[in-house]
Amino acid sequence: MMNQVGIVGRLTKEPDLRLVSDGRSVANITVAVNRQFRNQNGEIETDFIQCTLWHKSAENLVQYCTKGSLISVVGRLQSRSYEKDGKRKYVMEVIVEQVRFLDNRKKEKQQREEMNPDDSRTKSDGNTHRESYQNAW
Repeated sequence: MMNQVGIVGRLTKEPDLRLVSDGRSVANITVAVNRQFRNQNGEIETDFIQCTLWHKSAENLVQYCTKGSLISVVGRLQSRSYEKDGKRKYVMEVIVEQVRFLDNRKKEKQQREEMNPDDSRTKSDGNTHRESYQNAW
């Protein structure tokens, strides 16, 4: 039997790392994946796929990715259920076995902030560090 899922898409929100009771790291994410065809109105529809990462994969994702980051995941589809308000709820999710970061939004954001510092980094003469740096040449 085979149970393997591969998807490429973007994170829908900031990834959040949690520790479960036995100390293992886990991150639950949603990956937005555009469909390959348009609907009757000519619009591209998007699927939102729940994924779970464990251990170092979860830690690395939180460290290097942010909302909108493009990632590739390979894993297995798993179903589970739980009780909420007296009703049984069912969830299908991808348990991620491999993840690749196809861009690095956190790094890009840091680079933009370094090139466009906010007012808290303004010198007493009114020039920002960036402006002073440019004027030095």
